[in-house]
Amino acid sequence: MALNKVVICGVNTAKLPLLTNDEKNELFIRIEQGDAAAREQLIEGNLRLVLSVIQRFSSSVENADDLFQVGCIGLMKAIDNFDRSLNVKFSTYAVPMIIGECRRYLRDNNSIRVSRSLRDIAYKAIYAKERIMREEDREPTIDEVAKDIEMEKEMVVMALDAIATPASLYDPVYQEGGDTIYIMDQISDKKNKEEHWVENISLQDAMGRLSEREYNIIRLRFFEGKTQTEVADEISISQAQVSRLEKSALKSMKSYLM
Repeated sequence: MALNKVVICGVNTAKLPLLTNDEKNELFIRIEQGDAAAREQLIEGNLRLVLSVIQRFSSSVENADDLFQVGCIGLMKAIDNFDRSLNVKFSTYAVPMIIGECRRYLRDNNSIRVSRSLRDIAYKAIYAKERIMREEDREPTIDEVAKDIEMEKEMVVMALDAIATPASLYDPVYQEGGDTIYIMDQISDKKNKEEHWVENISLQDAMGRLSEREYNIIRLRFFEGKTQTEVADEISISQAQVSRLEKSALKSMKSYLM
């Protein structure tokens, strides 16, 4: 999802205005008096908030323009329902509204077909969970959610799994210092043992040119199917070091085999 472009839905994101808290309060007063122009001004002054929220969904394949528009709907709902007497910052109230609107949109547009009844159970479970969190300031268990909506726990789990957005194996789980670790790096493959690799592909010569540490990393990762975390624990180095050494070793082997 391209969030780094300047124009989204015809809006130049580099020129979006910023409102102070006093300006927001003044606009809310004018809105309460029926000033439609003040509402438009408040919407425009909070579009940066929408942009910051939709960045949380950067791993989604959804078009940034579409998600921005959905986020704006959440923003407008927040403006129309905000109660100034509660003495809460508008952004504190608006962010969950925008997130909720985006999540509903992504669930409803999921490419995986989910039955209406299963989707309804999932929505009830989500709303129940959010309500319990607000009332008790803690995350409820699946058992508590199931009891609240009067459904079996197994059905609730199945429904929530059905509407979950699938993750790509290439989604990053760690990014720091240029050493990106992806989901696929965390998945072990216990069936991918050495005997399945070396029968038809001659890698021994290429591996023999590696350092002892690189050799052990390649053996553990690809012949024994261990994750980078498991390899790091076994040879007592960091996962980031395992990632760098693995990439370097594979590059050396590829150059030798070509």
